Amino acid sequence: MLFDDTYRTILAESEGLFRDKGSKFIAYAYPISTEDEVKGILQKLRLEHAKARHFCWALRLSPDRSVFRIQDDGEPSGTAGRPILNTMLSADVTNLLIVVVRYFGGTLLGVPGLINAYKSAAADALGAASIIEKTVNDIYEVHFSYLVMNDVMRLVKEEQLSVLSQHFDNDCTLKFEVRKANLNTVIGKFEKIDDLLIKYLFTA
Repeated sequence: MLFDDTYRTILAESEGLFRDKGSKFIAYAYPISTEDEVKGILQKLRLEHAKARHFCWALRLSPDRSVFRIQDDGEPSGTAGRPILNTMLSADVTNLLIVVVRYFGGTLLGVPGLINAYKSAAADALGAASIIEKTVNDIYEVHFSYLVMNDVMRLVKEEQLSVLSQHFDNDCTLKFEVRKANLNTVIGKFEKIDDLLIKYLFTA
């Protein structure tokens, strides 16, 4: 296989905690699929932790792990977001956001102390999470005439495709998910069916 069609992410939200010299670092890990989700999560945490000093975070997105963002939120550059991201890199996980909420304890920790605190809190949250493996799937839609419905449904069953939505009338539509590794085989079989149009929608 030329590419890896699986990736690791977390199943559900998890929390971690690290304390140093009176400062408290509470880490929250969230499974996410788009950057748009970050704003709402941060707003919620800022309400819950109104007295906290910093809300530092990092995210990693896409199955090929190519998209990432870091935010130090007032901490010295490179002491918060980057160490949080590094814990994700070490665990080889993607499609997640980790926010570390810091309550300042009155004593400065210095750069090495901050890096260690943010890394340790993030690692604690990841340690508490259930890490799962997911496959990279492409979403396709097929349009076909009612006359070939049996052929289409037989193929869906044979290839164990996950059907996301279907509409049967004189003109039928079926939306399905196919693992990237099986894509060429499945598309090839669909293309052999008469009166059928197949369209790629997006990758999940």
